[in-house]
Amino acid sequence: MFKKQVTALLEGFLEENPTLFLIDFTIAPDFKINIVLDGDNGVTLKECMAVNRAIENNLDREEQDFSLEVASAGATSPLVLPRQYVKNIGRNLEVKTTEGRKFEGLLTAASEETVTLEWKAREPKPVGKGKVTVQKKEEIPFSEIKEAKVILKF
Repeated sequence: MFKKQVTALLEGFLEENPTLFLIDFTIAPDFKINIVLDGDNGVTLKECMAVNRAIENNLDREEQDFSLEVASAGATSPLVLPRQYVKNIGRNLEVKTTEGRKFEGLLTAASEETVTLEWKAREPKPVGKGKVTVQKKEEIPFSEIKEAKVILKF
């Protein structure tokens, strides 16, 4: 019953704020509610506070004592949903596949099924000695992505 109430309040808030989307939502046995959000334009502190108020102000602590934590997906958090890849087009990603392969490159495209990474690599010349820089491109299905993170450069 309690989880249904919280879920309905959260879904109602997200419907009113379509640029935000849910990454993770859990309720522990001790009634600790943990919500992780992301947004098409990021998530502000005000938006986290608004989610907190939308839930906390509509639940009765006399009925059920609880704690509530609302956070945004961190900059180093792995990407989970296709919508997160779309918002990160133009950024560098590190992608590990279920087959154990690892790619690092510029995210140039993302759809509901795949992501496309591009990068430059040095390879031996086809004829003669030395190396030549070549442009590489890999299209990776979401079903093969084990983990993907944005590479932050300072």
